[in-house]
Amino acid sequence: MTTATVRSSDRRISPVFLGIVAVMAVSGWAVWTDFSANAGVAVFLFVTAAWIVSLCLHEYAHARTALHGGDISIGAKGYLTLNPLKYTHALLSIVLPVVFVIMGGIGLPGGAVFIERNRIRGRWKHSLISAAGPLTNVLFAIVCTAPFWLGALDGVPLGFQYALGFLALLQVTAAILNFLPVPGLDGYGVIEPWLSYKVRRQVEPYAQFGLLGVFVIILIPGVNEVFFDAIHAILGGLGVSDLDAYCGRNLFSWWTARNEFACGPVSS
Repeated sequence: MTTATVRSSDRRISPVFLGIVAVMAVSGWAVWTDFSANAGVAVFLFVTAAWIVSLCLHEYAHARTALHGGDISIGAKGYLTLNPLKYTHALLSIVLPVVFVIMGGIGLPGGAVFIERNRIRGRWKHSLISAAGPLTNVLFAIVCTAPFWLGALDGVPLGFQYALGFLALLQVTAAILNFLPVPGLDGYGVIEPWLSYKVRRQVEPYAQFGLLGVFVIILIPGVNEVFFDAIHAILGGLGVSDLDAYCGRNLFSWWTARNEFACGPVSS
């Protein structure tokens, strides 16, 4: 197997990632127990840490699938350690997505790990490598919404419920945006192996502008409304109400002093 060529040190989970998981766990506990004097700060730390964890898992899924597809250089690059600092586009993969969440509550996808595609044979393998990342967001969204669609919210503090609702919104938006067949996004990576060489060469120069173009288009009021209507429809199907997502975002953006009258108390 290809994994036999990867040293154990290349697969060891990074202390940086473990530290982020620790922040997520402690802040999640603070939200659950209402330990923090400011519930918004705890929700902000919990959602931000969980979002970064999901970004790391997204990139890890790309790398791990590429490793099994034939790119044995993945291990030496440090991608299997889940360390966000090892990604080729740390700014695009981690920093900008977090900034977009803070600015507008949008789970905008980040950049991808560098994969040596020439080592991989077979169009299906290339497509699966691109799809692995956003499929991780789908799985993360299912986990976040499980208490809602399982009807297991009894005993769950409202603050934690709201935080899960907002985190689910981020994961759903990230999955949908990532699957768009736009150059530079994973959705295009899924279909690219099936396109002719001529088409791929014509599209290639625009790949670097794909992410920026999507962000600009989403800012158009009409597009923004349709997009989030679709997001809330999906969340509704998973049992997450508009109120859950709205109140979660309200708590997350605690510094904006938004009106929280409709959200009710968050203390357990």
